[in-house]
Amino acid sequence: MANDKVSFIGLGVMGYPMAGHLAGGGHQVCVYNRTAAKAERWVERHGGRLAGTPAAAAEGADFVFACVGNDDDLRSVTTGPDGAFAGMKKGAIFIDHTTASAGIARELAASAAQRRLSFLDAPVSGGQAGAENGILTVMAGGDPASFDRARPLIQCFARTVMRMGDSGAGQLTKMVNQICIAGLVQGLSEGVAFAVNAGLDARRVFEVISGGAAQSWQMVNRHQTMIDNQFDFGFAVDWMRKDLGLCFEESERNGSELPVSRIIDAYYAEVQAAGGGRYDTSSLVTRLYRKDLD
Repeated sequence: MANDKVSFIGLGVMGYPMAGHLAGGGHQVCVYNRTAAKAERWVERHGGRLAGTPAAAAEGADFVFACVGNDDDLRSVTTGPDGAFAGMKKGAIFIDHTTASAGIARELAASAAQRRLSFLDAPVSGGQAGAENGILTVMAGGDPASFDRARPLIQCFARTVMRMGDSGAGQLTKMVNQICIAGLVQGLSEGVAFAVNAGLDARRVFEVISGGAAQSWQMVNRHQTMIDNQFDFGFAVDWMRKDLGLCFEESERNGSELPVSRIIDAYYAEVQAAGGGRYDTSSLVTRLYRKDLD
């Protein structure tokens, strides 16, 4: 696999380290980023080369990875004369790690098939720390043969990699992930604020309860920074609201009710309105502290 030609499109807080793990796994990686300076820094650190367009980055590649912002960003780097699909050779696989809609995944899978390419929708969970440490969870949709070919490369930056079904299934699974996280973060926020407002030693509270039934990844990794009012540790409120919007759109199609998620989305809107759009999602707690404790 190390002799395969690999490209990576999108070097944000997730894509930058993910592409680095591919290079660390012995792959020669060609990168593209909308802000060229970031691609230049990546090449200085990891080697490989950079390209001026997604099509140029993907030219001749066996595997093309992408991690961009939303449906529109994804469409812009795949289709059209400068899109990656125009540069990919027949039989190549496009692996999309963007959190996007199931609809765009199916649309691009169909477009790729017309060009005799393969497309996997493969959103990730684990945040910036998971990307940096190479321990992401990847949930994929697409045909089994393409998934089997791509899996060894994905494992360069992932601890758990699972095919969930046909095109779109990866994105639908990520929606389930975000729905569950929203409720967990709000519950943790209420617990942290309650402990602080009650005058307890909040660190000791969470030291003891994190060993019991209340334990979660969010509790273990975020309670201390929430107590300290530090919110620069990963996935931003702006992106969470984008993801929850995708969940709500899909819920209208499949008849699901998401009452708790809708309430929490409104809470995140309050955090945004207060200037916290780039805070990480644990900033929900800022709504709940007693004002006389300020």
